[in-house]
Amino acid sequence: MKKILFSLIASLILFVSNSGAISLTDIKKPSTVTKKATKGFTLGNLGTFEFKKDHANVYIMHGPPMNPSVENEGFMNNPTVIEAAHSLIVIDPGGNYNVGKKILAQIERISDKPIVASINTHKHGDHWFANKALLEKYPNMLIFAHPNMIKAVKNGEADKWFSILQRLSKNLDGTNNEFPYPNRELKGGKLLTIDGEKFLIRHPQRAHTDTDIVITHLNSQTMFLGDNLMKSRFGAFDDSSSIMGDIKLLEDIEKEKELKLYVPGHGPSGKMHETIDPFLNYMKIIVDEAGKAYKDDVETYEIKDRVVKRLKDYQKWDAFDDQMGKHLQKAYDEWEENDM
Repeated sequence: MKKILFSLIASLILFVSNSGAISLTDIKKPSTVTKKATKGFTLGNLGTFEFKKDHANVYIMHGPPMNPSVENEGFMNNPTVIEAAHSLIVIDPGGNYNVGKKILAQIERISDKPIVASINTHKHGDHWFANKALLEKYPNMLIFAHPNMIKAVKNGEADKWFSILQRLSKNLDGTNNEFPYPNRELKGGKLLTIDGEKFLIRHPQRAHTDTDIVITHLNSQTMFLGDNLMKSRFGAFDDSSSIMGDIKLLEDIEKEKELKLYVPGHGPSGKMHETIDPFLNYMKIIVDEAGKAYKDDVETYEIKDRVVKRLKDYQKWDAFDDQMGKHLQKAYDEWEENDM
């Protein structure tokens, strides 16, 4: 019976492009058996974490919106499970192998259906390193990501993020014994269909990074924005990113018909404007102030106090003190780059 089930699932995984649907691979039965958890897992004083059904067939575990730490064990993103007819699909399972095992145990509280695919939003390891634990049980699981992400993580980004997360959380044991690299490319403009669940993929050229995908689950009308959107915490913008590009992405999304749910990479999910506006408005202020500094030929440190006052509503967000000045300089550099 199980062999028949897995054969059925294999026939239901399709990659849809302009040329039609292409069968990808067979999905094998689990290689290990895990003990099913009876309750959520606890992280220090941060609380208990478990998947909650937001609507339709979408289950989200909202991690603590904070930097990786020993207390949170490197878990601070929003892993999601989509329950299909015969299988499960995971989006951004988390930041290391050890957290991944806890996430897997929580997934099995939802259903004992097999996990057939993981979709990863971008290159930063706090979102995809936990694929390692899922692969341990489902070694033939498909892992989807944008080609830019696959290239970046194989060219040093995985090692970089391993070092960052190990330094901050001390919980990366078992993660880097062969990184769980994505094994299927997923480009912008494509439609991915898995067991009847349809995912529309958007790739902004440069936003949070140049490796991002934004995923719209058409069945439930849910959009997963990865770290192009955060709430209650701030992250870094690296050399591959564009604050102005991120603004454009979010503004374009807000011009579209509103969906039922918007899921940030970090922080609580919600309706369109309540979820998108806070981070979007923050970036607009940063870009506005950096533009004034650039035109007035003054350095960003000279306007920092003024900008902090203007950003009074964001001063309690995690990592504000550490990231705001860096964001201001990044926006200044983009003004300068666009003026060349």
